[in-house]
Amino acid sequence: MGLSASKRVSGTLNRSSEFTTACDAAFEESLTLAQHASTVVHPYQLLAAAVRLHRSLIAGGVSPLVRTWVPDPPSRSQVDKAYRSVVSRRRSPQSEESSGVGKEEFKSLAVEVFTDAVISNAGNALIRRVPIGVAGIAGIGMATRSGKDLVGTAIGVYALGVVGSIYLSLIG
Repeated sequence: MGLSASKRVSGTLNRSSEFTTACDAAFEESLTLAQHASTVVHPYQLLAAAVRLHRSLIAGGVSPLVRTWVPDPPSRSQVDKAYRSVVSRRRSPQSEESSGVGKEEFKSLAVEVFTDAVISNAGNALIRRVPIGVAGIAGIGMATRSGKDLVGTAIGVYALGVVGSIYLSLIG
């Protein structure tokens, strides 16, 4: 299947011109709300910016990936985790503006936040769907007194199908 799902999701978001446009708009709106007092978005503004970005992506129908797998805006912990990750990748310390993120770092942060949310929600869907289906197949197998090999094969095929469908929806 090639690259990991998270790399494919982040690649899809990075290549999306609509995602880039929405990121730029959320960044500019954050600067406007701060009355252009700075050229960066400060940490205290990031959650609100991520919520605005999410709203823009959902309302505009920009990304089926976000619409399908991120029905709710990102949480404070997701945004803070992404912020720490983006800041840790800086090559050199910056001036007093170092407590915020510029336009390129904001996009990196947004990609990280939404990639994490997509992968997390897809994993949760997998955890919910597989056991329910397995229990159903096992119950039917017991009721019909099917052989354990047949039931085991059906469970394996079902689990593989669920994993495949979720994976394909991430890269689609």
